[in-house]
Amino acid sequence: MAAPKKKIQISVYLDPALMQALSAYAARREQSMSLIAEAAIASFLSPDADERREAAIAKRLDQQDRRLARLERDIGIAVETLALFIRFWLTTTPALPEPAAKAARAQAGARYDNFVLALGRRLSQGPKLRQEIPEDLDSSKTSE
Repeated sequence: MAAPKKKIQISVYLDPALMQALSAYAARREQSMSLIAEAAIASFLSPDADERREAAIAKRLDQQDRRLARLERDIGIAVETLALFIRFWLTTTPALPEPAAKAARAQAGARYDNFVLALGRRLSQGPKLRQEIPEDLDSSKTSE
């Protein structure tokens, strides 16, 4: 039986910040700095290191793409909701005569404060409007 090969020692110069990061990482993992450095060098030199990095980047990009798609959907819902409300309000609310308009302006601050409180409760306790709207309208039509 052949004797196991002895590891060869090398000296490496590291920036103080990199050395501190290596030391902290090794302490968190409860591993030696040599073992961490050896694994990092092996990973860097392995032939599939580029593919793994590319796969990790692609995974992160896919996550970002999904988040952006949700954000785009939510913003679209918010814009359409506001536009629909404004159109409905403008078409159904008649202009007030001047004495009533003055009274309405006097109550506007209190009514706005109540609106903001109700909106805050809805946002904190849910459900959110975007959760009530189906992702795919075709699937909701077929289930009916």
